[in-house]
Formats: sequence, C-alpha cells, structure tokens
Amino acid sequence: MQENRAWRWLDRAREAALGRRRRWGYGLCLVLVTGALGWWWLPYAYPLPDRLLEERAPSIQFLARDGSPLRWLLDAEGQRSTADLAFAELPPHLRAATIAVEDRRFLQHGGMDYLALVRATLTNLRRQRVVSGASTLAQQLIKISRPKSSQRGLAVKWREAQTARHLLRAWSHEQVLAAYLSRVNYGNLLVGCEMAAWGYFNKPLGDLSLAECALLAGLPQSPSRLNPFRFPAAAKKRQEHVLARLLVEGVIDQVQHDLAQRQPLRHAPFRGGFEAPHAVALLQSKGTEQQAGPLRTTLDAALQRRLEQVLVARLAPLRERQVTQAAAVILDNATGDVLALAGSRDFFADEAGQVNGAWTPQSPGSALKPFTYLLALERGHSPVAVLADLPIAFPTPTGLYRPVNYDHRLYGPVTLRTALGNSLNIAAVRLLDQIGGAPTLLAGLQKLGLSTLTEPAEHYGLGLTIGNAPVRLLELTNAYASLARLGLHRPWRLLADAPRVPPQPLFAPQHAFIIADMLSDPQARLLTFGAQSPLRLPFRAAVKTGTSSSYRDNWTLGYTPEITIGVWVGNFDRTPMQGVSGVTGAAPIWNDLFLAVQETRRMTWFKPPPGLRLIQIDPRTGHRLTAQSPSDVRLVRSEWVLEGSLPREVRASDYDEKGRAWLPPEYAEWVASRDNHFADWVAIAPAAAAVGHGGDNALRILQPVAESVYHLDPDLPDQGRRLALRSSLDGQGAVIWSSQTLTLQQEREAWVAILTEGEHWLRCQPAAAGSAALVSVRIRVVQD
Repeated sequence: MQENRAWRWLDRAREAALGRRRRWGYGLCLVLVTGALGWWWLPYAYPLPDRLLEERAPSIQFLARDGSPLRWLLDAEGQRSTADLAFAELPPHLRAATIAVEDRRFLQHGGMDYLALVRATLTNLRRQRVVSGASTLAQQLIKISRPKSSQRGLAVKWREAQTARHLLRAWSHEQVLAAYLSRVNYGNLLVGCEMAAWGYFNKPLGDLSLAECALLAGLPQSPSRLNPFRFPAAAKKRQEHVLARLLVEGVIDQVQHDLAQRQPLRHAPFRGGFEAPHAVALLQSKGTEQQAGPLRTTLDAALQRRLEQVLVARLAPLRERQVTQAAAVILDNATGDVLALAGSRDFFADEAGQVNGAWTPQSPGSALKPFTYLLALERGHSPVAVLADLPIAFPTPTGLYRPVNYDHRLYGPVTLRTALGNSLNIAAVRLLDQIGGAPTLLAGLQKLGLSTLTEPAEHYGLGLTIGNAPVRLLELTNAYASLARLGLHRPWRLLADAPRVPPQPLFAPQHAFIIADMLSDPQARLLTFGAQSPLRLPFRAAVKTGTSSSYRDNWTLGYTPEITIGVWVGNFDRTPMQGVSGVTGAAPIWNDLFLAVQETRRMTWFKPPPGLRLIQIDPRTGHRLTAQSPSDVRLVRSEWVLEGSLPREVRASDYDEKGRAWLPPEYAEWVASRDNHFADWVAIAPAAAAVGHGGDNALRILQPVAESVYHLDPDLPDQGRRLALRSSLDGQGAVIWSSQTLTLQQEREAWVAILTEGEHWLRCQPAAAGSAALVSVRIRVVQD
C-alpha cells in the first residue's frame, strides 16, 4: 500500500516535472519565435534616410558637345558629384573590385555580414583595439546618406546595421551597389565613381581599364591616405591588393592580373574641369545654373583647346608692341552654334585675364563697313557705282565732320568693291550719307543683334560706319554669320539643348552674295593690303579687318559658307598698341584658326543665287564692257550685278585718244597728286565729256532733295500730295522712277509722286540702262 502510494507520488512528480519542462519549452519556443519575428521586423523600426530616397542635386556640369567635361562646379556640400548611375552603367570590373575589397559576401547577406562581424569582433578583442570593421556596402551607403555627425559608437553602428537590413529589403543588391558607387567619396572633392574617373584619369567611366578600376575601388577605404596625387606609392599598393582579391575570388585570371599590375597609371590632375572658362562664365551669367542635369554646350572641346593655344602662340611676339590680350569666336553658320570661344589669352593671366573680351564691348573700327555696303545694295545702289574718295565735310551739331582714310591717302574714283576691299573711310562715309545716314545703318545693325547700340542715331552720326560705337565680338561675329547665310539671321547658341530659332531673312541672298564676293577678292584689297597678307587662305574666304583710333583695338572677321570666325586683339586697360592693326594683330590669329578648322571640316564657296549676272567693267568708270566695246580698254574687272540693273555700256567717248578714261573735273587735283594710283590711265574730261562718268554719276535727283521733309496741309488742294519728280537727265533721255511705298504716275514727260505720311525711298533709273540714284523723303501731316 505504501509502495503504491510512493509510486503514485513519483508518477505525479514526474508528470509535474514533465509539465514544467513542457512549459519551459513552450516558453522558450515562444521567446525564440518572438525574438525571430522581432529580429525580422526590427529593421522597419529604422526608416531609410531621406537623403537616400530624395533625388540628388549633383554638381552643375558643363559638357562639350561630345559629352566631355568642361567644368564641374562645387555642389551644396562643397564637393563635385554626378547624378546617380544605373547598375548597367557601372564597369563590371569596378563592380567586382569594389565588392571584393569592401564586402565580399555582399550578394549573399541581407545588409549585415555576420561572419565578418564575428571575425572583426575576435580580431579587435585579440588586439584590444579597433583594427577591423565589418561594415557592409549597404551600411556604408546608409552612413554617407545621413547628415554628418561627430557621434560614433555602438548605438550608431547598430542603427546603421538595422537600417542597412531595411534597405536591402526595399532595394535590390544591384540598386544598392549602384547608389553606393554613385555617392561614395573618392577624395579630392570627387564624389561618385564617374566623377573619380574624370578627376583621376580624365576619361569617361566606361573607358577605364581593369588597373584603373582596381585603383578607384581601393580609394574609399581612406581617400586622404591613398590620395594618388600625394601618395602614389600607397595608392599603388592598395591597387595591387585589390587585384589580388579579384584573382582569389576568381573574377580575373593570372594573365589579367599580371597585365593590370604592370600597367602604368597616368593620373591627370583635376582642377574642376576648368575648360573654356569664359564660355562657361557667360552661361553662368545668363542663369543656366537653374537648369537641372548636365548642361551640354555647343563647344567643340578639341577646337576650343586649339583656339586657346593659337592665342598664346600668336600673342607672345606681340608683347614688345604693347599687346597683352586677344579674344576669338568660332561659329557654325548652319546652326548658330558657338564651336569655340576664348575671352582672353589666359583666364589666370595678370592682365585682367578673367575679363571676357568676346563679350566686353569694344570699338570695331572698319569691321562695320560691310553692312553699310549691303544696305546700299538693298536700296538700289549698283555694285559698279563709282564713289569719289575725295575730301568732303559733313555738317554736324558739333561742327564739320571730315572723314579721312587710315593711311591719309586719297584713292579717287573707286567702285564699291574697291572701296570695301581696301576699307576706305571717305568712300564708306559718303555711301552711308547717300543711303540715309546713321539711322539706316543703326537700324540694320540692331536687327542683326548688336545689343550695345542703344544710343540714338544722332549720337553716332556718319562715323558709325567706321566703328565709333562699341560692339561685342560674339554679336558681331554672329552678324557676319548672317552674311555667310546669305541674308538669314539667327541668334548664336551656346547650349546644345537650347531651342533653335528659325532663321529670319533680313537681306536678299543676291546682295549678301555680292558682299561675300567682294570680301573674298584679293585683288579688291591690293591697294591697301598688298598681294600677300594673313587675309589670304588656301581656300576662298570672305574677310574684313577693323582698327580703332589710336590702335586700341583691332579686329578680323571672316567666313566661308560653313564657318565664321571673329578675332579681337588689344588691351583691356585701353592702352594703345604700338602700330598693330587688324592685318598684323588679329589677322594672323584668324588665319591660324581657319586652318585649324579646315583640318576637320571641308570648306566650300557660295553658288551665285538666281538673278545675278557676271559682267566685265572698267573700274575707272563703272561702265560695262561688251563685244562692241573698244578693244584698247586698259583695265577690266569682273563684277556681279542684278540681271535687271545692268550699267550702261562703254562708249568710245568715255576715253581720249590715248585710251585714258575721262574723269569729272572734281578729280583734277587728285589726278595731279601722288595719290593717283591710275597714273596716266585717267584724264580730266572737258565739261561736255564729263557728263555720264561712272555710268550714272551725271544722274542726279534734283527733286526731291535728299532728306527733305514735306508736310501735307489740309488747306491745300488735295493736301499738297502731288510732288513733281525731276532728275538731271530729264532733258537728255527718259528715266524711270519707282518706289516700294509711294504711288508714282507718269504724266507726259514728267513723273509725279502721290505722297502719303511716313518715310519713303524713291529710285530713279535711266531707261537706257545704267545705275540708279536714290533719295529718301519724309512726309508729315500739318498739325493744328
């Protein structure tokens, strides 16, 4: 009985113990399950850093047209960075090398490498100091994505580890690796592997070799201690360690390892990509930094470097003649793209190198003259019309204005081609006066985009045609590009992604072609520039020089159908140069630049537009030679004219018995002077023979008088709208009057204009062919 009672007690004890074990087991299981669930859910208690999720604002990048870097500005944190890259954009060797030395089990763990953690703990305990870490790539990405803090310790490491686990549940391993390589610091203010590729090797990320990828992969461990520029030996040793890890991991074989280890590493010191500084500064001044993403410019990187080299080389021998600076612009005519721009010899030069000479207004001298001649053609002047390059004075509010040629010589009778080719001041001022004065030229230049001409026309006067107004080299070069487009104007463009403005027709292509033909004619500039000068190229190009008063500025601008180049030479402090003109200062640079462009681009010439005819003329008179002309005409020149505006034919009465061309009496003093470059090929005509010189010099408009102002008076019959037109040839033969804005009527032998309010041009043309005469009038209404 007692034995049974004992056994029952023992059974109850056993059952109680078993129950307790079961309860402990259930409790332990519950704890383990709860712990596991808690450990699994724990990372979600640590949100991902906002900076990791937000779109990054990388450094503003200015790129050349081919994508190569010109300039990286510092970002908000004072570093240079690029936008995040996609996994596919990362070089495979860089991906593998980074994993091999930073987190070899990256693709197997979920944010924490427990084996590495145990290894690091044991190593640190054994050494009794921290000598090894166990941070994974995900943890490092979390660290660099948080605001910088001086606090470090187990709590911070714990938070980073749990956040890393959270990250790898939200992102794929590929996304984490791409973000890490796009944001890690490689030293020298270079953030991200793409920035590091440019900063250390001056090449795109995709062009890196295995050896270069290995070097970059080793830098994040200690960017300062492994700085390749300061400690190349330490950087090389670290690179060899990376290559060894790649070999152990089986990513590369022994041959690849040995080749990469022997490859010399050519580092390119990085200055922030300080290329084309004046062009970049110009874009910055226009607020382009507000745009997102890389800014691709229109600049040709190779041509930009060549331009800068040419400026330095050509200015060196001019220092003895007080020349310190130059600027140049190269434009693509088809698009208006700026292919190269330099505002000074050296951005870092002591002589105000940071001043942008391509944008700073300077006096252009004779570089504005082609537009006067173009406007004259637009208003009916014939290319073969003869201008009198003789002394003349023009009244102005401040006294008489007497233009002189830069060499103080007189050239007598000159065609438009000779006057423009030799850059004669007197002839240009006469011509501008004939077509309406400064208001006409000023309006034309403003339409071409010369934004610095803000004063009224009276401020400049007739001297505008010889450059008494400051203009910008970039804008004037673009105006010349409008000539190269045969009258089509479009704004210059420095950003490749900027919208292209459709070209606007400003001038007739026939007239623009004639100007190009004149400016490309070496014979037309013989009197001033000689047969051999820097203005001549091995291909045909239109070119014009300009020199301001006292030799403070000199210019050369020219073009082919493909390219327009403008060059300015001078001193930013306005110190005069010692006798350096456009042909000796700017022209050699212009010549070198065109030859440099020709190395990669084919140069052509213009085809004559429809409506033009090539004729032969006598340049002494402007008369047209035909098969019936006297055979002993001494001088013959070719000239393009409009089909419907042929000059009159040469007559035997235009010459004396010695074949000398008759000139009007106004040339008598010049013919007898040493300036007479025609020598005994001209003579002063008797009064009767002087009529008709120059084809139409005898054709003068007698009424209305140039620049007359007529008032329509309501008290007069028909308000006085009928104006009789008279010319000097009315009694010698018929003339034809025309106007684009006024109604003209022919009544018996007379012509009458029906006046309307406004400014109008009248054109008088001999019926038997010859050059026309023009006159402008203003019609006003009498106000009570």
